[in-house]
Amino acid sequence: MQKRTARLHAYLARHRGGLAWGVACVLIANAIVVAQPQVLRFAVDDLYQGVTAQKLGRYALTLFGVALLGGIFKYFMRQVVIGISRRIEYDLRNDLFEHLQRLPASYYQDTRIGEIMARATNDMSAVRMMMGPGIMYFVNTVAVGVASIVLMFAISPRVTFYTLLPLPLVSFSVWFFGERIHRRFESIQAHFARIAAHVQENLSGLRVVRAFALERVQHADFLRLNREYLDRNVALIRTSGAFYPALSFLSGVAALLALFLGGREVIKDRISLGEFVAFTWYLGMLNWPVVALGWVISLWQRGLASWGRIDEILSADASIRTAPNARKPEGRASGEIVIRNLTFTYPGAREPALSNLSLDVPAGSTLAIVGRTGSGKSSLIQLLPRVFDAPRGTVFLDGIDVLDLDLQWLRAQIAYVPQETFLFSATLAENVAFGVDHATAAEIERVGAIAHLSPDVERFPKRWETRVGERGITLSGGQKQRTAIARALLRDSPVLLLDDCLSSVDTHTEHEILHGLEGEMRKRTALIVSHRVSAVRDADEIVVLDHGAVVERGTHDALLTRGGRYAELQRVEQLEEEIEAS
Repeated sequence: MQKRTARLHAYLARHRGGLAWGVACVLIANAIVVAQPQVLRFAVDDLYQGVTAQKLGRYALTLFGVALLGGIFKYFMRQVVIGISRRIEYDLRNDLFEHLQRLPASYYQDTRIGEIMARATNDMSAVRMMMGPGIMYFVNTVAVGVASIVLMFAISPRVTFYTLLPLPLVSFSVWFFGERIHRRFESIQAHFARIAAHVQENLSGLRVVRAFALERVQHADFLRLNREYLDRNVALIRTSGAFYPALSFLSGVAALLALFLGGREVIKDRISLGEFVAFTWYLGMLNWPVVALGWVISLWQRGLASWGRIDEILSADASIRTAPNARKPEGRASGEIVIRNLTFTYPGAREPALSNLSLDVPAGSTLAIVGRTGSGKSSLIQLLPRVFDAPRGTVFLDGIDVLDLDLQWLRAQIAYVPQETFLFSATLAENVAFGVDHATAAEIERVGAIAHLSPDVERFPKRWETRVGERGITLSGGQKQRTAIARALLRDSPVLLLDDCLSSVDTHTEHEILHGLEGEMRKRTALIVSHRVSAVRDADEIVVLDHGAVVERGTHDALLTRGGRYAELQRVEQLEEEIEAS
């Protein structure tokens, strides 16, 4: 908890100068407001002696001037403090997004995106309210409350004592209700995150939902979640609904005591009528801090609950990062890849995905990796760009352990086409040029032709300026894969990783793409993962994986002659093609 609070204090410390000026404006504004009853006190006592136009004008102008000056400082206190809360929100949102980008893939396997979005929006707003209005009104209520009590005590200690008798009950109410508000709001925010995750998953998978005709089932699930969200909010409303009236009731009791006892003091001539008027005004001013205290406590309880949920993300370990004293070679890598005695187990898994695996890939050569589903092909590919971290001393680029290389430099040397293609909600040209500054139309068209995407683009109404929708929803699976291939080629990195990126294209298109890639392959080191033998026949070396281990290696012809697993894969592939042809 202390560490969590310290992180929050760090954001406040960035703006301590402006915050100090804002708090000063709050105190000055309150000092001016507290002076108003004193002016009224002297006015009533003076006018009680005799009313003149001169007196009325003087006191009216004085009250007007005090109110105007107080309004000016109230304007500044809001502009400064609320402005700082917006800047803190800006800093926090930037830091959160930057941290989310650094978190490893394993974090997103365990955390739903909808929950992250809820914390980045709903919880962020609650933290901003705590850091802005929460701080401003806290200082305001404390300053007004303390000043009012001191000045009331100066007028009549006896009446002040009896008037403040309900104060311990106020403190008890704040403690009793505040704790329950905090717990229930924390529960509400957590449940809202589940709703956001449910909606995000359903909208992303809308085609699947419709394909299985499960709209009613999913809607029923949403109604259940939404009903529970309503019930939790109603429970919070009941708690806060009892909290504020309780504070108002105690304030009313205090006002009743002040009116009765203060009136008696005036009758007995122990205080003047002006002092009684000032006392009741101060008591009225004290009502605001008492009532506002409940709202401020609620703001802080909600803000702290939300901050805890955001801090959980900020505290998540960004385990894949650049090591201290990491090496950043000058220029491009040559592309030599060496893997030595690699055994890799996914976090939380019991069995290793790769076992005692060793490979040598000379710079400029092409290595193909084939095997059945689950044999470890994609796992191997993901270790080079450090999507996951391999054990130290097992994966090398140009003779340097990838763990000892600057992470940004390492990934800049690799063009990666993952198994699951992701496209942004932008134009085709923007998706192909992603990660490449100032790419020209000619360069985009060149890589589009190599990836055999251009024939399809020519049929689009806006050609390369066609928007593809979220995740490329307007494109077919094959078109998305070819877009990803073009994007990797435009990056022009010395290492090219193709992770089963031709699975959604037909055999003819695959042949055209591979023919276009031949010239590009000679310029760089390439690792090709595929379940199709036809896609890897021209590789310099082919390795066959089974249960994370290399069971065969060699050229296409050599492996066929051997009659092992690779030959079996080809026979199965040929049989499937014959069945499809028939």
